[in-house]
Amino acid sequence: MRRADRLFQIIQILRRHRGPVTSEVIAEELETSKRTVYRDIADLMAQRVPIRGEAGVGYVLENGFDLPPLMLTQVEVEAAVLGAQWVASRGDPELARAAQDLIAKIGATVPERLRPVVVDPATRAAPNYKSVPDRIEMAAARRAIHDGRKIRLTYRDEQERETVRTVWPFAVGYHEAVRLLLAWCELRQDFRSFRTDRVGGAAFLDDRYPERPATLRARWRVYAAAEHERRRAGHNAASAQAAE
Repeated sequence: MRRADRLFQIIQILRRHRGPVTSEVIAEELETSKRTVYRDIADLMAQRVPIRGEAGVGYVLENGFDLPPLMLTQVEVEAAVLGAQWVASRGDPELARAAQDLIAKIGATVPERLRPVVVDPATRAAPNYKSVPDRIEMAAARRAIHDGRKIRLTYRDEQERETVRTVWPFAVGYHEAVRLLLAWCELRQDFRSFRTDRVGGAAFLDDRYPERPATLRARWRVYAAAEHERRRAGHNAASAQAAE
């Protein structure tokens, strides 16, 4: 790897991590020595790249530093185009149009040598033939998430039982065939996921819910991890009983 490429990649590694990154982690990814990493970090700091930290502790790239846009490698262009292809075939209409526009913008701005990667990519997302229609306006649902506003849902479960819920939406999960609205449910006083094809009606309220969407997402990750462990423990216990 050329030195210039290596320096650029060090910045990318630091941008990718939220906490300090040790020289060992950087050296392993770049397949080089820690001594080289120390030297490269010192060179970047001498060029006024705002890196904090020291050898043996870890390094952090301070906020406010950025590189010129679209300084992308071939693999990064492939990743961006492949992801946009997936969204274009599985997202709601607004996201699908945005994904198509993104591919067009990437193709118009990358260097000529990378344009074939966009126009005729070697990696492709398979068409989505199993998608079921959303019964809620997904663009409005995403706006409610960004604004931290409540939604009143009329919802049918798997047994076709209908309930009316006021929920605090904080994320949308895009699966192969269905979308899930992740929310805190006031009726159940717990986290719930709602399939968008089972929504009978949705009223987008002006009321803001009391927590930040990012806080709910963080709480949900803890909740989901605990649920996963509980199910795994139950499965292991059942397997052990069956083996006796």
